[in-house]
Amino acid sequence: MTDKDKITEDEKTPAAETEIDAGGDAPAEDMGDAPEPTEGEPIGSEPIEGAPAESETFQAEAPVEPSLEDRLAETNDQLLRALAELENTRRRADRDRAEALKYGAASFARDMLGVADNLQRALSAVADIESETLPDGAKSLLEGIAATERDLLASLGRHKVTPVTPMGEKFDPNVHEAMFEAPGTGQPAGTIIEVVETGYVMDERLLRPAKVGIAKDG
Repeated sequence: MTDKDKITEDEKTPAAETEIDAGGDAPAEDMGDAPEPTEGEPIGSEPIEGAPAESETFQAEAPVEPSLEDRLAETNDQLLRALAELENTRRRADRDRAEALKYGAASFARDMLGVADNLQRALSAVADIESETLPDGAKSLLEGIAATERDLLASLGRHKVTPVTPMGEKFDPNVHEAMFEAPGTGQPAGTIIEVVETGYVMDERLLRPAKVGIAKDG
């Protein structure tokens, strides 16, 4: 090898070493910028900004147990409601029983009204006949009919069934049934001038309205 060749190799050697040093030092500088993980800390464990903490999430999901006082208050409220409903049921039963006792005979009493009507018609048919002109048998018959009517009305009265005789009163559609209107009666319009059929009430309940005739225009 000549001296000229040695000089050429010496000039190439520093350049190659420089390239090796440059290639090896660059990664070392980049690694030095990254923070080294602390011992025992997992990589990527830094909390994300805005994310809820683990303890807060657990507290939000955990059910809230009611206190003993709250449970006692709720039980007491349920008991009061049950007692109130029981009392209402008892009152309704008492009211239904009272109405059954009061109006249980309403259907039977309504049927008896037809008997009272027939007795009244029989007496009205001979009301204008002088009793002295009737034979003794007819007199006894009329007396028996009158006595039967009195007893029947008395029996109905003991069950609080009373007649409605609204002669001369103002017409009331709640308890009266108009059968006709008569003009020129001299009475104020709507005044009852005739009772065609007697009405009856049982206590405060209407069994049958009174059938009446009323004045039309006074």
